[in-house]
Amino acid sequence: MTTRDSLPATGRLVFDGECGFCTRSVGWLRRLDRHGRIEMQPYQRNGAPESVGVTAEQCREAVQWLGADGVRRSGADAVNAALSTALGTSVPARVYGATAGVQERVYTWVADHRSRLPGAVPHCEANPQDCSTTS
Repeated sequence: MTTRDSLPATGRLVFDGECGFCTRSVGWLRRLDRHGRIEMQPYQRNGAPESVGVTAEQCREAVQWLGADGVRRSGADAVNAALSTALGTSVPARVYGATAGVQERVYTWVADHRSRLPGAVPHCEANPQDCSTTS
């Protein structure tokens, strides 16, 4: 059973547009988000960090999420909130609630090693007009 009514209808995900692994992950999320519930922006875009209430440094450390409910999340919590929104089900968020410690440790490991993980052409390389040179 899904709880679509309890989930934010939309949200904004701010990711590292200079990271190939991050760009590939956002591409997967876009394919899952068949109803266009999520706005995805690289943190290198002018104003993107501020649009979710964080600094560029916070964005360099972890992916950031701002849901329609006004709650900001980062790291694995942000990933699960985005998945819940894209899929229209609270299952990812509920699983995160039960496994947050493990998921955050895995997220930290992945973030620390993302340059060695398979990726795509980084968003900012493929779309330089989306990214400022002052990131």
